[in-house]
Amino acid sequence: MKILVTGSNGQLGSELKEISGDFPEWHFIFTDVDDLDITDEKSVDAFFRKNKPSFIVNCAAYTAVDKSESDMQAAHQINAVGPGVLAMASKKHDVNLIHISTDYVYDGQNYKPYEEFDPVNPASVYGKTKLAGERLIRSANPDTVIIRTAWLYSSFGNNFVKTMLRLGSEKDSLKVVFDQIGTPTYAYDLAQAILEVIANSNNNPSNSLSGIYHYSNDGVASWYDFAVTIFEITGLHCKVLPVLTSEFPTPAKRPHYSVLNKSKIKTTFNIEIPYWKDSLKLCIEKIQKTNEYGK
Repeated sequence: MKILVTGSNGQLGSELKEISGDFPEWHFIFTDVDDLDITDEKSVDAFFRKNKPSFIVNCAAYTAVDKSESDMQAAHQINAVGPGVLAMASKKHDVNLIHISTDYVYDGQNYKPYEEFDPVNPASVYGKTKLAGERLIRSANPDTVIIRTAWLYSSFGNNFVKTMLRLGSEKDSLKVVFDQIGTPTYAYDLAQAILEVIANSNNNPSNSLSGIYHYSNDGVASWYDFAVTIFEITGLHCKVLPVLTSEFPTPAKRPHYSVLNKSKIKTTFNIEIPYWKDSLKLCIEKIQKTNEYGK
């Protein structure tokens, strides 16, 4: 079985690449923008005809949330047009598509964990383009799996954990917002979950498992809690000062509440989701071994 992974140089794609060796019975094809332009319909069609994948995992995304506000066309191409092209190709070539989406499709005004059927109302260009991608996918090929995730971090790439580790070793104190609530999500755990989805779907070829799912680690935290825990785990002596979002104005509006209900993905695919602090410890240990705080 061949599994095509797009956006393989990002955090999630890199995690999939690293654990792919644990699945010798599957053949993985890892691509990024230099290998495959997912917005080019002819190129995608030709790639599918040549490589004949059984599954696509679309990790490709324009994730610069603030930059999206002024670079709307690029964000729309990568987050909306590209996924739509992949969905059309997956329908034409009878390929299973798993697409990664985001909590930013919600406005963050909820008072309880978001379920998959809750109304969507993105407040940023990033969120709007990701929602457009979801809709283009479901229009072109309803038999797909869309996984919405949130607060992703990894030992690969740039992310909040690495930033805090670097700044925490340089400064005596840091200001971090405490009025945005969600769940830190280790990309390694999401990668493992995706491969479990593939295994389940491969054993159930009727496409009855298609639909929208939520995945993040278990538990709840603010960005302030996240930072405090990073320093507790590492023993860095950096005081974290809680501040309001209004004290740190950004071009893009962030959801104040991004907690996701994961019951559906747990039940459907029999997935156990780790507690966020346990996964954070594992990720920090890996980062410390490679000494890649700022990379």
